[in-house]
Amino acid sequence: MSKQFDVIVIGGGPGGYIAAIRAAQLGFNVACIDEWKNEKGGPALGGTCTNVGCIPSKALLQSSEHYEHAAKHFADHGIGVAGLTLDTAKMLGRKDTVVKQNNDGIQYLFKKNKVSFFHGRGSFVAAKDGSYEINVAGTAQETLSTKHVIIATGSSARALPGTPFDEENILSNDGALRIGAVPKKLGLIGSGVIGLEMGSVWRRLGAEVTILEGLPTFLGAVDEQIAKEAHKLFVKQGLKIELGVKVGAIKSGKKGVSIAYTNAKGEAQSLDVDKLIISIGRVANTIGLNTEAVGLALDERGAIVVDADCKTNLPNVWAVGDVVRGPMLAHKAEEEGVAVAERIAGQHGHVDFNTIPWVIYTSPEIAWVGQTEQQLKASGHAYKAGTFPFLANGRARALGDTSGMVKFLADATTDEILGVHIVGPMASELISEAVVAMSFRASSEDIARICHAHPSLSEATKEAALAVDKRTLNF
Repeated sequence: MSKQFDVIVIGGGPGGYIAAIRAAQLGFNVACIDEWKNEKGGPALGGTCTNVGCIPSKALLQSSEHYEHAAKHFADHGIGVAGLTLDTAKMLGRKDTVVKQNNDGIQYLFKKNKVSFFHGRGSFVAAKDGSYEINVAGTAQETLSTKHVIIATGSSARALPGTPFDEENILSNDGALRIGAVPKKLGLIGSGVIGLEMGSVWRRLGAEVTILEGLPTFLGAVDEQIAKEAHKLFVKQGLKIELGVKVGAIKSGKKGVSIAYTNAKGEAQSLDVDKLIISIGRVANTIGLNTEAVGLALDERGAIVVDADCKTNLPNVWAVGDVVRGPMLAHKAEEEGVAVAERIAGQHGHVDFNTIPWVIYTSPEIAWVGQTEQQLKASGHAYKAGTFPFLANGRARALGDTSGMVKFLADATTDEILGVHIVGPMASELISEAVVAMSFRASSEDIARICHAHPSLSEATKEAALAVDKRTLNF
């Protein structure tokens, strides 16, 4: 006899666990299935984000930033540090503790909201009489039954063809977070978010880092002016970034990894490193779902096909997050999870892709929302631009971090904000004001008229808004 639920969520990452909690809040009897295991074999809720993505990477970024400040910048504040040491094992241990706290927090939230949790791999068995049977393959086999299914199985790191991850020398984001000692030389293939963040961590700790990027431009999805500023700052920090390369043979041995490649000039090159991180994108996790048992449609990339409301081709089967179209961002998955739970309840859940913020947690941070200047030019949209450098911000001077700028893009006629782009300190926090403003279709004048605390980094946002009308006050 199968256990009956109103809603079953397959996957316990940001999209899945949030969908399960919201559905439970709306009065449904909810189950969530997740197979992720900790080192002891127990459940580790939170998916890639909590276990080998967002959370552990931010923990290491914070630790490595502290180390670099102590090594290079404390003296500017009159703080002497004698005999500075690095305990990599303790740093990794702290990261693991942060991860466990988040794992445990989700289990607590499930208990609080009366979500039934099943530890194992969920897969379709059959569709019968308007319901779906779901198998849970864990320590014990169980069969569950439900009317509504929300698939939130996430994504996995994409490997280079012919070069599988061994997580010893050739690393995905998982292995990159578990390097036991600082490598003398570290190579990265791909200069996206994961590549830049992991490269920053190990560069700060003493590694010589080289990034090989196949595209001819750096951070092509970022506003070009912001990307150029970020590139200049990263190179100044010591990151070696080669663009327009074509990677050839990769050989891994006891002494490390050797990468043959052709540079942008067409010249044959080679790079020898102790460890190699491959960061060339991610692929949807649909293998093992047994989609063929119920006829669930997948696209050519293996992702689940959904409409604008996250509905699949099957009645009452939904999918959210990395396993569907759109940006592979934890907060996008969360918003879709909430929206789907509300749609199941007959409400009108909504996700606006135009106001989803993006963040790269390097130092300086890079954050943006809305359209870039190159997108506006390509579409022929008439716009006005305004920028303000952190160099002219009092709080940034006091922090000792004046790198970067805030940039506003607004409609040339209506002044509606079309995009905001930041490279600089605390960009991940500053971008939220722009998200709120764009969600309410505010103008740059609206931000320019709002009183911002002094001294604060947010004043740079106000000044950039003023710059759209060429009337900055402090620059």
